[in-house]
Amino acid sequence: MLTTKEVIAKVARLQTKYAARDQRMRDVLSVRQGDISKVYPAMFSEEYPKPLVANFVDVAARDLAEVMAPLPSFNCAATNMVSDSARKSADTRTRIANYYVSMSELQIQMYTGADWFNTYGMLPAMVEMDYETNNPRIRLLNPFGVYPEMDRFGRCISLTQVIQTDAESLAMQYPEFYNQIVAKSQYATGSPYITMVRYHDKNQDLIYVPDRNNLILSNLPNAVGKCMARVAVRSSLDGEARGQFDDVLAVQLARARFAVLQIQAAEKSIQAPIAIPQDVQELALGPDAIMRSANPQAIRRVPLELPAGVFTESSVLERELRLGSRYPEVRSGNIDASIITGRGVQALQAGFDTQVRAAQAQFARLFTELVSLCFEVDEKIFGNMTKEIKGVDDGTPFNMKYVPSRQIAGEYGVDVRYGIMSGMNPNNAIIALLQMRSDKLVSRDYVRREIPMELNVTQEEQRVDIEEMRDSLRVAMAQYAQAIPALAAQGQDPSQIVSRIAEVIKGRQKGKQLETIVDEVFAPEPQPEVPMMGEEVPAAGMAPVPASQPTPEQMGAAPAAGSRPDIATLLASIAG
Repeated sequence: MLTTKEVIAKVARLQTKYAARDQRMRDVLSVRQGDISKVYPAMFSEEYPKPLVANFVDVAARDLAEVMAPLPSFNCAATNMVSDSARKSADTRTRIANYYVSMSELQIQMYTGADWFNTYGMLPAMVEMDYETNNPRIRLLNPFGVYPEMDRFGRCISLTQVIQTDAESLAMQYPEFYNQIVAKSQYATGSPYITMVRYHDKNQDLIYVPDRNNLILSNLPNAVGKCMARVAVRSSLDGEARGQFDDVLAVQLARARFAVLQIQAAEKSIQAPIAIPQDVQELALGPDAIMRSANPQAIRRVPLELPAGVFTESSVLERELRLGSRYPEVRSGNIDASIITGRGVQALQAGFDTQVRAAQAQFARLFTELVSLCFEVDEKIFGNMTKEIKGVDDGTPFNMKYVPSRQIAGEYGVDVRYGIMSGMNPNNAIIALLQMRSDKLVSRDYVRREIPMELNVTQEEQRVDIEEMRDSLRVAMAQYAQAIPALAAQGQDPSQIVSRIAEVIKGRQKGKQLETIVDEVFAPEPQPEVPMMGEEVPAAGMAPVPASQPTPEQMGAAPAAGSRPDIATLLASIAG
């Protein structure tokens, strides 16, 4: 375990090492906040202190984050799929994993997390213990000021987070150190913001305040003995985190600067000096002004000559900005009518879809490791507690109890999978699924599971089958009614058909299901009891034949005409 002095020295080395990265993050943050003048102060004046164009970087980043934000599916597979108990245990772990995700509000966090990933080039996350609910929680961290240390296999071995906050907010989080955090001296000056550092590795979790003489707020040993942090890093050539928009800030500045120049040119053309002939003695200004001259056509403003290419340069800069940020024009709704075809739109969004898929591959790896850590923490820290969880499984609410040491039992694996339609527009995804289904490449069950909406696949399949059967009953009833004219033409009585159809209509008016009414109306009539072969029905007033009385066959007599002999009689006649 590192001492406090060793951690402080390590943090200083990390800040020096990643100084260039921190500056890039600071610049792109200023541009996202609309303070591009902080990055390029010499390009703006007091008259125009802010850019006069839309913040393209912020708009593109938010749109891209909203496409990447939807969560994948979390499923746990059984080691032995033949065993019913193993499948049931896997289903239980799947519900527990989805409960971790739901309780951590990971979907809400991902809208900001995906934005951080695109803007800064990485997304750190941690698994923390919530001792109020006795559950592990997943928390996504702001990459600004985060310094992860990775081994050669890409595993995070330590995470340092430097947070800028104000003294009052930090004192509210740690009220026991209120007097040490908030300066009480009336002569205290300086910035109201202070720095808090959190260092985490497999041995400890240390939080201290460098601006208050390295005041230690918390120093706890790691109860799990494993680094609880994981990091998803955007791919780059040198392995250093680089954001999506690091290289287009200058282009955004050029657009803003060019907009200012265009406005200044318009002002100068409007306020250009007035040229008058020599015979004009008085210069009248304002509306409806009158000037007398023998040469009135010579009275005019001096034109400001601007090359025609100046006004097209703005479009050129916008194309460069879209190219550098890999943000297609179709995302803004600007599509040339000559390419409005499925293939044309697909070509326009090809680069957009590929970067979404690449980011989702990083997210899938990150979520797999985080949920596995949640399983391990739940078993080791809260192993013998009986917990009750609630959630929704395939659109159906559930409520179950479990004991982590029994239900998890060392099985930490989870399958995180983004669907084939992830990142696509919902309308395009549905069309693609229908085309695959029409060509019989996939089954209906696959289409239902991949469709971009929440539904219970099994229950929805049952509902579809019931609807189809009811439609068949409706068609059968309609065909049954069509038999009335044929029966009437043959001289038969169609009253039974008419009465049955009327009963079906009355049943529907009472709110009964169609299948219930048809089953009642068309139930077969009870058949009369038929005496068994060989028995004689006694005439009225006669006593029944006793059961012990021998039959004619037993007495050797021939069977009556029209009756069938039994097996014994036939064999006896064959034997002769």
